[in-house]
Amino acid sequence: MTQIALITGASRGLGAALAAALAPTHHIIAVGKTTGALEELDDVIKAAGGQATLAPMDITVEPAMQQLCRSIFDRWGKLDLWLHPAVHAAPLAPAGHIAPKDLEKSVAINVTATARLVGYLSPLLGTEGKAVFFDDARAGQPYFGAYGATKAAQIAVAKSWQAETVKTGPQVRILTPNPMPTATRARFFPGEDRTALATPTDEAARLLPQITG
Repeated sequence: MTQIALITGASRGLGAALAAALAPTHHIIAVGKTTGALEELDDVIKAAGGQATLAPMDITVEPAMQQLCRSIFDRWGKLDLWLHPAVHAAPLAPAGHIAPKDLEKSVAINVTATARLVGYLSPLLGTEGKAVFFDDARAGQPYFGAYGATKAAQIAVAKSWQAETVKTGPQVRILTPNPMPTATRARFFPGEDRTALATPTDEAARLLPQITG
C-alpha cells in the first residue's frame, strides 16, 4: 500500500528537500503558499520517478485545511507521515518594539495553525502514523522575541502531544536541524558566511532515518 506523506511548508528550504528525499517511498502531499515553487518541486519529484499532490494553500485558513484533510480521507483514508517545517519568521526586533502585526502573524502560523492541524490530522495518522516537528531553539535569544516565543509555543504543543500519545500513537518526533542557508536564515543573519552551513538536501538526508525509522 502506498505510503502517504503530508508536508506543510513544502515549497522551499528543508520542506522541499524532505519532500524530494521521501518521494521514492511516499506519495507527497505538498502544502505551500507559492504555487510556482510547488510546481518546481513537482518537477523534481517526477524526475525521480515519484508522485505528488500539490496543495497551494495557507495553513491559517481553517476551511482550506478542513477541505485538505477531507480530501486526504476521501482519497486514501489515512496518512502515514506528517512533516511540519512551516513557520513564520518575524523580523528581528527588540522585545519592546515588536510590531503587533508581526506578533499576530507569528501566533497565527506558528501556534494557532499548528494546534488546529494536530486536531485535524490526528484521526488520519491513527495509531501507526508519525508526526515530525522541527525545533531551532531560538527562544530567549536577543531580538528573537516574536519568532522565539511563538516557535517555542509550537514545540510546546508538539511535546504535549508527544507525551499524550506515547502508548496510543501516533508517534510524535521533534528534530533539530543544523543551520542551513535558507531565505529565512538570511533575513536573520545577513552577511553571514553561508559556505559553512549544511544544505537543505544534506540535512534532509541526515534527518531522514530519524523520520522514517
